[in-house]
Amino acid sequence: MSFFSNIFGGKKEPKAPTTGEAIQKLRETEEMLIKKQEFLEKKIEAEIEIAKKNAQKNKRAAIQALKRKKRYAKQLEQIDGTLSTIEMQREALEGANTNTAVLTTMKDAADALKQAHQHMDVDQVHDMMDDIAEQQDVAREISDAISNPVAFGTDVDEDELEKELEELEEEALAEELIKVGPEDLPAVPKGEVVKPKPVSSKRVEDDDDMKELEAWAS
Repeated sequence: MSFFSNIFGGKKEPKAPTTGEAIQKLRETEEMLIKKQEFLEKKIEAEIEIAKKNAQKNKRAAIQALKRKKRYAKQLEQIDGTLSTIEMQREALEGANTNTAVLTTMKDAADALKQAHQHMDVDQVHDMMDDIAEQQDVAREISDAISNPVAFGTDVDEDELEKELEELEEEALAEELIKVGPEDLPAVPKGEVVKPKPVSSKRVEDDDDMKELEAWAS
């Protein structure tokens, strides 16, 4: 820019649109071209119908219709190419817009992390963690000392307790046997005692005779 332009003010460069604004304009252009595309397709169909109707009656009109159809088809082809270019440009801008948003978010996160660690030192953190571990060990030792009954002299041998318990059980059993008196014995059955009847010698002799008779018969 020249000296006089700096003094009196020169033409300023137009401000570049943002990615969002550029994407919006491309979408509007796409919609306009699609409408133009639909219009041309209808015109092509109409010219084909005109050519069909005048193919036998008026060949000149039919040929003119086919020429117009070709021009419309050429325009339609150009619009297809333009739409492809605009679509690729829009997708590139959308990708750039996404990347910008992602990078901005990542930068904000990095700044926040830096701010959080601003007053922290790695060596101090390690020293603090060592102090915490040491105090936890001290607390554990204190808890063990408080909960240990040895500190009060109440440590007892379990084997001695078992032996003492067995002696107490034996004493209790001996006392129970001493307490047993005549009143605890079972009562003598009352009534006349039935004595078994003696086997008569007559019956014994009869039995011997029967055995001898059976031996003789066999």
